[in-house]
Amino acid sequence: MSPRRTLLRGTLAAVLCAAVLPAWGTSGRDRRNPAPPGAEAATAAYMEAVRTDRRALRAFLHALPKGADLHNHLGGAASTELLVDLAARDGLCIEKERLRAVPPPCPAGGRPAADVHADRAFHRHLVRAWSMQDFRPGRESGHDHFFATFEKFEPVEIGHMGRLLSEVADRAAAQHQFYLETMVTHATAGVAALAARAGFDPDLGRLRGRLLAGDGLGRLVARARAAMDRSAAEFRAASRCGTRRPRPGCGLEIRFITQVDRSAAPEQVFTELLLGFELARRDRRFVSVNLVSPEDGAVALRDYGLHMRMLHRLHAWYPRVPVTLHAGELVPGLVGPEDLRSHIRQAVLTGHAQRIGHGVDIGWEDASRELLETMAARRILVEIPLVSNAQILGVAGRRHPFALYREHGVPVALATDDAGVERSDITAEYERAVTAHRLGYRALKDLARTSLEYGFLPGRSLWRDRGGFVLAEPCARERPGGPGPRAACAALLAGSAKAAVQWKQEVAFARFEERVARLPGAVR
Repeated sequence: MSPRRTLLRGTLAAVLCAAVLPAWGTSGRDRRNPAPPGAEAATAAYMEAVRTDRRALRAFLHALPKGADLHNHLGGAASTELLVDLAARDGLCIEKERLRAVPPPCPAGGRPAADVHADRAFHRHLVRAWSMQDFRPGRESGHDHFFATFEKFEPVEIGHMGRLLSEVADRAAAQHQFYLETMVTHATAGVAALAARAGFDPDLGRLRGRLLAGDGLGRLVARARAAMDRSAAEFRAASRCGTRRPRPGCGLEIRFITQVDRSAAPEQVFTELLLGFELARRDRRFVSVNLVSPEDGAVALRDYGLHMRMLHRLHAWYPRVPVTLHAGELVPGLVGPEDLRSHIRQAVLTGHAQRIGHGVDIGWEDASRELLETMAARRILVEIPLVSNAQILGVAGRRHPFALYREHGVPVALATDDAGVERSDITAEYERAVTAHRLGYRALKDLARTSLEYGFLPGRSLWRDRGGFVLAEPCARERPGGPGPRAACAALLAGSAKAAVQWKQEVAFARFEERVARLPGAVR
């Protein structure tokens, strides 16, 4: 290794000293001396210099401001170690064969989860079963192992949403993200009971009327909001928010997406969707809905068109609630050719998705070029979790449509999906973008900005339009990282949650680039 490369890697620790940044300005010397105009170019050159040095690149990307995580399942995002620890604390048992957490008493051959504290081999065995740790495809595919993990630890999630969120938020903030949208499930038993009483009716307007009559759905909304209140209190306690030593996640902007099990019966899917739309209408903490569970499942395939028609009707009743959908998380061999032809198209044109997650099978869609043009024209964002797609579908590198979307002007954002199960994080997503897709620094910066721009936070954007990153009035003459914004710009930031986090990231970029530009050996 060259002396210059060693110096670059050794001094990169200075970049990692950057803390979570204030929302509007800087302080001390940084306020008087913001990032010089050539700092972005120097930062881009530095990244090229460490591109092939894996440890130095990882350190650089860890410190890089990385916008938002828009595709995140809370249960799958929490670390497996935390889930195992909670299972032990709750006195749960572990089944012998399926390694599923169950309430006591322990079944025949099972053992207490608390045994993990004295038996490290048992702990490792459970971590491998509940995640992709050390997984090697064989009799079981990556797809099957991944999706089988969730039922194993699902009982652990109950009652611990705030604790899980504390860890996930800390991880996002520590990796210099500013906003999180995470998917959660609500009141499953109550939803199933209400749906069963209502039954299915192909006249969706009539079905909605039955569900809203008698305040049955209203009670579910109230229950979900009360559960979120309890989770918020647990989050604040676990994160020490409001104390002298708050954890990093306290400063992260967070919103929730209602996830709906697409493998359920039609009446339950519609009831869960309606609940999600009602929550987004009534409670600002909830911003959208999404369909989850394997897209290749028998029921999901059979009812895909029906689900899109449900969303079409719901969009007419709730036009201000945005929709994001898992669509195109498919590859040949996983499903037949017919099921590769139209899922993304239906999600966009019928389901009114403003964002889609995965979108891997775009190349097999009918008239895919026309669809790409439509998505670019409508500014339909694709949430791309590169690690997840590699682990579940075996699609990576040049086989992945990441570059195809970008070539056609379709907005994209990197996301984690289920970082805990994957044993990964958002920095690894950016690392793949650099190493497998040859992205440079400016492209990474655009990805981070795009993720915040397409988040469902309310308020005006900091940018003039979605086609480029030019500051809008009244902030057009401001310089993030310099003196605090003047009154008109400050008013925009105070009145727009979206603009506020975007400004926070721009300040972070200015400080990040200043630090990199000052590293010994950096080119200016």
